[in-house]
Amino acid sequence: MDFLRSLGSESDLLPGVFKEHRERNTEYLMELTSDNLLLHFRREAGLTSSVAKLENCHWGWDGPLSDLRGQATGHWLSAAARVIRMTKNADLKRKADFIVSEIGRCQREHGNGWCFSIPEKNLHWLKRGKHTWAPQYVCHKIMLGLFEMARIAGNAEAWEILLGAADWFDRFTADITPGLMDDMMDWEETGGMMELWADLYDVTREEKHLRLMRLYERRRLFEPLLRGEDMLTNMHANTTIPEIHGAARAYEVTGEERYRRIVERYWELAVTERGMYATGGQTCGEIWTPMGMQAARLGNMNQEHCVVYNMIRLADYLFRWTGDMRYADYIERNLWNGLLAQAHWQEEKNRIIDCDIPEREWKRGLVAYYLPLAAGSVKRWASRTESFWCCVDTMMQANTIFQDFSFYAKDSELTVAQFHGVRAETKWAGVVVQLSVDVLRQTGESVRYHPIQREITKRPDNWTVEIRIKAEEAVNGTVRVRIPWWTTEPTVFLGGGACAWKREASSIRIEGVWKDDVLRIVFPKRLTVHPLADEPGTVAFLDGPVTLAGICGEERTLWGDIENPETILKPAEERRWQEWLPNWTTRNQPVNFRFKPLWAIGDERYTVYFPVRRAPWSLGEER
Repeated sequence: MDFLRSLGSESDLLPGVFKEHRERNTEYLMELTSDNLLLHFRREAGLTSSVAKLENCHWGWDGPLSDLRGQATGHWLSAAARVIRMTKNADLKRKADFIVSEIGRCQREHGNGWCFSIPEKNLHWLKRGKHTWAPQYVCHKIMLGLFEMARIAGNAEAWEILLGAADWFDRFTADITPGLMDDMMDWEETGGMMELWADLYDVTREEKHLRLMRLYERRRLFEPLLRGEDMLTNMHANTTIPEIHGAARAYEVTGEERYRRIVERYWELAVTERGMYATGGQTCGEIWTPMGMQAARLGNMNQEHCVVYNMIRLADYLFRWTGDMRYADYIERNLWNGLLAQAHWQEEKNRIIDCDIPEREWKRGLVAYYLPLAAGSVKRWASRTESFWCCVDTMMQANTIFQDFSFYAKDSELTVAQFHGVRAETKWAGVVVQLSVDVLRQTGESVRYHPIQREITKRPDNWTVEIRIKAEEAVNGTVRVRIPWWTTEPTVFLGGGACAWKREASSIRIEGVWKDDVLRIVFPKRLTVHPLADEPGTVAFLDGPVTLAGICGEERTLWGDIENPETILKPAEERRWQEWLPNWTTRNQPVNFRFKPLWAIGDERYTVYFPVRRAPWSLGEER
């Protein structure tokens, strides 16, 4: 099938906030010890003493009494595989290869293909209707880690272990009827089992893997979706999204349109018809909010991190199939206000006055399970080894995918969909090309005089995106660039001059011959507001795609013109040395206070949504 091809596997990050988060994530991957990651596998295989004492032993959902123990290792392997591909980190590769080899040793000890960190009886109990906590979910995470170590990091042993585990499931499911499987999937989460079997079938083309893929269809979800029913309101979100990933991957490997209709209908229900918060999230307390009813669901449990990650992946499926930039807009909003906002926060360090503070004493946050949106919220950060919520595990994967959504190729067309710093080397129309995209840092001189300093007296109100293309030989093709939802009419420059271009839906199209070219696009940017669907007088503020948070510990009414948010907020503390900063403050309020990007919030109390009322005084005057 003729889809867009993501160039994520051929890409890496350029310096910037996304790369900083990836590097902190890699440090965390290295920080977790091999013995702790392997503890449950070895114990289940009888290869370690029950009185073994380990430092910084994992607790929470990866603790020795948890039914989910060991799933973290699967996430770890998936994350490690991606980092190894991008960075060629030799220490991480040695560690990952060792963990795979030890899981293989455990599998040989079991002797029947079982390679997991939980007892086999948990699966057999489930078949008999005796419930334990999500054993197939655990198995999925581990098998996915093995699959990605094989596919991405080139570990051949991981592939052999995975095939042995798949044979175990083939035997286990041989007498499971579709009706019994329907019941089993209603009883507990199976994660992305269907997607995994589709991935495996795509490689092996073996009938048993296709059978497993079809058996793991969530028919009691899929069939009502096809009938047009709203199956999502008040339903657990992250149980169902990976199941829809399974339908998406099944469509790609079989071409059956039924699977595509399931995915598209799910998206319509989850996003298009339901609406979203300013951050891009749609959930509270891990369930889908009612359609267009968000105000009463603002609370301390909005936007589960796992949901953000999985919805980004779902949007990517749909974007690759359609090229529709609305899906790329959704990804952008959730990258900035979800993945960045909920993981690997570290307090900014002033390199002059804070230079003597040891790194271990610096404030940082690992991951926030939820992103609270109630007034006066605070992010609750996980510990390094004691929490191990599902979101700790997902975080390890999520911070390795930032490069996956920038470049896509199809025939002679190159699509640029995201603008944070990414570089890639690939073949475009049969020619080897080097690509990069980044938002130019809005900087200036702070020591050496230049006349332009007199002209740029305030923070620039645009994103200037620079796209570089360097080909081994001339390429005749089309470059297609997303026009983001938050901008107005862009200005396009090629080389040193203005460039003719065509608008197609929400994209810039430039046809030509490309060899060694620099494309610069200026996207004007202004403050916008995002109202609650059922309370339109209550809004959040956005600076481009970035949701802003007010540093205040309670709900406050703001006075101004909701159609002109510049009457309410103005730039503040906008310059430091040669760098422009993204800070804001209120204006014309009884008590003024600061705003900053939600992704930069660490331990402050913050508020995202504010009731806005028209001011009784003249809006054009400072009060």
